[in-house]
Amino acid sequence: MKREEKGAIIEELTDKFQNIPFFYITEANGMTVAETNDLRRMCFERGIEYKVVKNSFIKKALETLDTDFTPFNEAVLHGQSAVMFHPENGKAPAQLIKEFRRTNDKLQLKAASIDYSLFIGADQLDTLIALKSKQELIGEIIGLLQSPAKNVVSALQSGGNKLAGILKTLSEREEAA
Repeated sequence: MKREEKGAIIEELTDKFQNIPFFYITEANGMTVAETNDLRRMCFERGIEYKVVKNSFIKKALETLDTDFTPFNEAVLHGQSAVMFHPENGKAPAQLIKEFRRTNDKLQLKAASIDYSLFIGADQLDTLIALKSKQELIGEIIGLLQSPAKNVVSALQSGGNKLAGILKTLSEREEAA
C-alpha cells in the first residue's frame, strides 16, 4: 500500500471520527467468510458502516481529535480491529453486536465512544445498550414537563363533570317537588 493510500484512509477515518459521535471498535478473530458476510449484511440492513482497519490507522486518526483517546492505545488497539459507525443512533451497533453474539461469539466489543465518552471492554455492552439517545431523553423531559399541566386540566374537567351532575340532580329534585 502506497503512502498516499494510507494517508487517504487515515484522512477518511479522521473525518468520520470528527463527524460521527458514535463509533465502536470490535474484534472478529476466527470468523469465516460466511460469518463475516452475515455480519456485514446485518450492518448494511441497519445503516451501520463496518470497516476493518489497521490499528495504526485508527491510532493516527484518533490522535488528530481534541478528545484524549490514549486509553485505547494499551487496551484496545491490538489484534485485528474493525470500526462500526452509525450517524444517528449510539446504541444501534451495541444492539447488533449482542444480537450477532447469540449465534456467533467470535465478535467481541473492544471499545466504544459515545459522544466522546469512552467505554472499554466487552463487559460494557449491556451498559451501551441501556444508554438513552438524545431524542429519548428530550422526549422524557417533555413528558415530565407536560405531566403537571395534564393533571390540572384533567382535574378541572372532572370537577366540571361533577358540578354538572350535582346541578342536574338538584334541578330534578325541584321539578319533582
